[in-house]
This record gives sequence, structure tokens and C-alpha cells, in this order.
Amino acid sequence: MMTREEARERIAALSEELEQHNYNYYILAKPTISDYEFDMKLEELARLEHEFPEFLLPSSPTQRVGGGITKEFQSVKHRYPMLSLSNSYSKEDIEEFINRIKKSVEGEVEFCCELKFDGLSISLQYEDGVLTRAVTRGDGMQGDDVTTNIKTIRTVPLRLHGDFPAFFEMRGEVVMPFESFDKLNEQRIEQGDDLFANPRNAAAGTLKLQDSREVARRRLDNYCYYMMMDGLEGRYQTHYESLQAARRWGFNISNYMAICKSVEEIFGFINYWDVKRHELPFAIDGIVLKVNSYVQQQILGFTAKSPKWAIAYKFKAEEVETELQSVDFQVGRHGTITPVANLSPVLLAGTTVKRATLNNEDFIKQFDLHYGDTVTVVKGGEIIPKIIGVNFDKRQVGALPVEFTKVCPACGTELIQHEGEAAWYCPNAQACPPQVKGRIEHFISRKAMNIESLGEGKIELLYDEGLIKDVADLYSLTYGKLFGLAKEIPVLDENGIETGKTRKVSFKEKTAQNIIDALEKSKSVPFERVLFALGIRNVGEVVAKTIVAEYHDINAIMNASVEDLSAINTVGEVIAQSVKAFFENPVNLDIVERLKAAGLQFAKAEVQQSEKPQVLAGKTFVVSGVFTHYSRDGIKAAIEAHGGKNASSISSKTSYVLAGENMGPEKRKKAESLGIPIISEEEFDKMIGDATTEKLVPENQKEQNDQLSLF
Repeated sequence: MMTREEARERIAALSEELEQHNYNYYILAKPTISDYEFDMKLEELARLEHEFPEFLLPSSPTQRVGGGITKEFQSVKHRYPMLSLSNSYSKEDIEEFINRIKKSVEGEVEFCCELKFDGLSISLQYEDGVLTRAVTRGDGMQGDDVTTNIKTIRTVPLRLHGDFPAFFEMRGEVVMPFESFDKLNEQRIEQGDDLFANPRNAAAGTLKLQDSREVARRRLDNYCYYMMMDGLEGRYQTHYESLQAARRWGFNISNYMAICKSVEEIFGFINYWDVKRHELPFAIDGIVLKVNSYVQQQILGFTAKSPKWAIAYKFKAEEVETELQSVDFQVGRHGTITPVANLSPVLLAGTTVKRATLNNEDFIKQFDLHYGDTVTVVKGGEIIPKIIGVNFDKRQVGALPVEFTKVCPACGTELIQHEGEAAWYCPNAQACPPQVKGRIEHFISRKAMNIESLGEGKIELLYDEGLIKDVADLYSLTYGKLFGLAKEIPVLDENGIETGKTRKVSFKEKTAQNIIDALEKSKSVPFERVLFALGIRNVGEVVAKTIVAEYHDINAIMNASVEDLSAINTVGEVIAQSVKAFFENPVNLDIVERLKAAGLQFAKAEVQQSEKPQVLAGKTFVVSGVFTHYSRDGIKAAIEAHGGKNASSISSKTSYVLAGENMGPEKRKKAESLGIPIISEEEFDKMIGDATTEKLVPENQKEQNDQLSLF
């Protein structure tokens, strides 16, 4: 029997050895032992950790096989905001970018050219060489903690080796290799599940799975492309140098990068990978250019949304010709009728395309589409490709033109068209099955009520069984009504076409109870998300939050006039009319009353009163430009903390325009024409009496953000 000390030493030795073998295999591509030998050592380690659990560390190689269950992904604020990149699509854009850079800095400028991975961004935090947290990009300011799932990715080091800093972050891209993607969809066909549209969607869906064992089985990959730490420029002179250091510590850094000094060299790299990208084992959609020198990066700085020293060149969308065979008409949750072309199957951007959107009736008329036409199709990142042209030379004699349907394909109701709109609608909102099911699916979605247990075809089954006819009916469901329900439904491919296979949707004991629990939990969802979940036309997440911030309960919103609602910043008359029309409908009012009775939140939670003096009460500000001591969101938060309001556009009701560097010229012109005072950041500080207190983004932190925040 092994002693505790012997176990501790053996566990430490095995962990170190397995991490080295993992690095040799996945990073260096030079394995030194067989897969069987590796697995035997891993099994030994897992056995010892089970016998001596006190020696199990979060960085153990056994954590890569998964096993942890994440019921809810915690939202985490980024230490350094994950900004986006400016995009370019032509040589002229790149030339303009380079000329601007060279005019702004002294000396020679070199650019690090890298592949633009087509996946999802991730921030990896390391303390004393150990992975402590992995966070998705989210909205750029905060994302979801997915550490448990990230640990299953073999190319993400759990423990580093070498001269790494005490604390730093690595930004990277989680991708699903084509091989893993193909195997996953093959398994889903066999299991009767719908297929993923592309590797990016599959990777995103995988990273948010609750069961990390399943994440491990799907074999995601990760490439790191940027380091962030305090004093980065003092440790390394260039971006390229920092990446090579990260490679030595154990990170998976792409071998496909180059240092270029001219437009010719840059486009040599771009043109090479525009062709060779099809030979890569993963998807890319462009090339990223970064000024290599950290000193020059600091001089160039940032705009409010992106670094001035980096740009993404996006590859032109691939095109292919194929035959238009037929047209289907789909019904959206708001009754919008969308024509979709059925095409002769053709390979495009790594997947077989069988369908393409036709947008609306005007689109069909614009291209004068006929059945049997040879059409040009592109797929530039969209799930459903689109038609961009017709080869009229190949049109068949006697071909019939595509006619837009005049009745709803689902319920047979005659369609209507609103004045000034190209779309046609089915007005049978309360009884048209796709509309009803679409509204319910929107209601349970993650950003609305987040009732995930009801996904994967369960809404369709409940609707078909007559158990639900609107969102309020969800809260009348019971375990007894759910348990035992089952139905075979068609499996759809990545283009939404039936594969000929079916999958069984059933409500077993655990499933039924999970749904009841999720419905109960949804009763605590805040009011702004409930308002969004109702599915009012034109009311998205942001608009719902804006309305709730102004009118704190459902009764106040229902009683507000179109004029009142229109006066809310970012709302406007069109949205206001949609809100008013929704609450004038007796059916919707009945649903709201039943949801109230079920216990949902229809009033804004009490907000703690700001401790700041309300010196800006009654004043409305428009913020424009980039600031020295505040982030853009930070200065807006300061306005609200002192009782003021923010507006996006200048009007006669604007009290002040708060101007930073690079204020928009049109805003300045309008402010001056209306006589609106334009104040500086320093004047704003004096106005709130906060010039010597700590800013929402302290000066030293702003400097770090300018240097270190990216993607």
C-alpha cells in the first residue's frame, strides 16, 4: 500500500510527465510515447487522485477528460475589455491603413501578419503559471466563465513552464477543426439530432455545454494570438517577441505568421493564404495585421471600439454557380414570409449548400428569377447562403418565373403588406402554427427567459399535443402532463432540410422535472428580460432595457402614449407604435395577466440610490469622442451616477455635449447650430466636483487599457 508521501510524489511526477507529453504531442507535434502508454499513465494518475483526493489539483492532466457539470455560466467582467477589429476588404483599405500608421509614428514600421481564425474569442487568465479562469468575449465588457470546459482543450496549457510573469492574460480563438466537425455531425445523424451549420457554430455551442465530458469528446482546439499584462512593453519590445515567449511557456501559437514592411509583402501573405486556406485543418476568414512594435502601438492608441494599430483583412466571400430547383416560403414568429431557394447541392466554403435566402418579393423581382435558372451563390459567414446573380445565358427556354405566394403556406390566410415595406405578413398571429411556436421559442431563449430545458424540439411536441398555445400556457404545465410524452420529429441538415432520418423527443422523469424546475426559476428573471421575451415587434434587448429604465412597471408602459414612448432615447415612433399596438391587443393583455398570476416579474427591482451628489439631475448629455481618464461607458456611468441622463443624438432637449478627442464633426456642427454647450472632460469633472477623486477608469488603468485591451 502506497503511503501518502509516496502518493504525493508519484502524482506530482506523473502530472509533470503527462503535461510534457501533452505539450510534445499537441504543440510541438513530436510525440515521444505511444497513445497507449499515455493512456496507461493517465489512468494511473486518475486512480491515485481518487485514492488520495487531497492531492488532486485543478491543473491536473486528468481534468482534461471532463466530468464537471456547469448548471449556470457565471458572468464575469473583463479586466481588459475585449475590443473588436476594424475590417477591410480591399488593397486600397490596407494602403490607407499603412499610410496613416506611417504618418503617425517615426521610424520604420513593421507589421505582424497572422491568420484570422473563424471561431470564438476567449480570454485565459494565469496566476503563478496556472490557468485560473477562462472567459468568453460576451459583449466585450463582460463574458461567461467557461473554465471547466476550456480545461478539456488539449492545446490550452493548464500549467506553464519557463520564465512566465506572475499574472497575465492570453487572448485566443477556440476553433473546431474540420475533422472534429465532420465526426460530430456524423454522430448527430446517427443519434437523430439536427446538424450544426458550420465549425464556428459547433464550437460556440460546444463551449456552452453543461457537461464537460461531452466538450472533451468533441475535440476543440485553441490558438493564442495576444498577450496582456501590466508593463508588457517593458518586458518585450514587439508583439512577435511576446508570442514566441508564450510558445515556450506552452501556448499553442500559430506557425503561420510573417513580419512584413510593405504593402507588397503584406499582400503576398494575404494572396498566399487566400488560396492555401482551403488546405488548413481549420477555418479562417481573413488575415490580421498588427503593428509589431509595442512603443508604436502605444503612440497610435485606440478608438472607442478598436485599436488604431491593427486591422483585419476579410477574404472575399466564395462564389459558386448552381441550379435553382424550387422555392419554399417560411413563416417567422412575427408572421414575416421569407422565400428560400432550394438549390442543386453544391460545395461552398467547406459545406454542401442546398438552400439560399431570397429575402423578399422585391429581391425575386430584382433578379427576375425563373425556375431552373443558373444562379451565383455566396456564403460569407452566413448560415444560409444568398444568391447574388443569375446567368441569363443559361436560362432554359420556357422557364417559369418565380411568383411570390399570396397566402400563408402554413395556415392559408391571405397575406398583407404594410405601406412602405417590402415584406409580406401573415396576419393570423394567434393561430398560425409557425408564428405561435416561434414566439414561444423566443420566449424560452437564453437572452429572454432562459428556459433551456424546453429546447431541442420540445416546444413543437407540446404545441402539437395541445398543451400550449401561447407563452402563458407554459406555466400551467405540470410534471404529470409532461412525463411520458414522446414523438418522432424529422432531423434537419445544416441547411434546414429534412435528412430522411427522425429523432425521438421524449419527456422522461429527469427531463420533465428539469422543465418544471426551469419554469419556476424563470419567475425571478428581471423585468427588462421579461419585456424582451414577450416578443413585441422591434423591441430587442437594448430597447427593452431602455423602456424599463424609463417606465419601471408594466402598467406604466401600457398606459404610456405613443408620444411618451417616442420621447425615450433610442426608441422613436416606429417602436413606440409597435409597443402600443401590442398592448392594445386583448389577446396579449390576457397573456400578460396570466403571466402576472404565474409570478413573473413585471416591475423593475428597486435600485439602490447612488451615493454621489445628484448635481446633474434634469440634465441630458450626448457623449462624443475618446477620453483621457474615462472609458466611453465609464463617463456615461458617471453621468447617470450623478443624476444625469445619456442620449445618443443631439436635439433641442440636450443640455450639454461632452466632447473628447476626435469628436464627430457632424455632432459638433449640430450642437453649435442649436446653441448647445460643448464641454470638455475637465469641465465635466469640475461640474460633478470629482476632479480629484478616483475615476471610473483610473488614469493608470486607462493607460493599461490603451496598451493591453484587444479583441
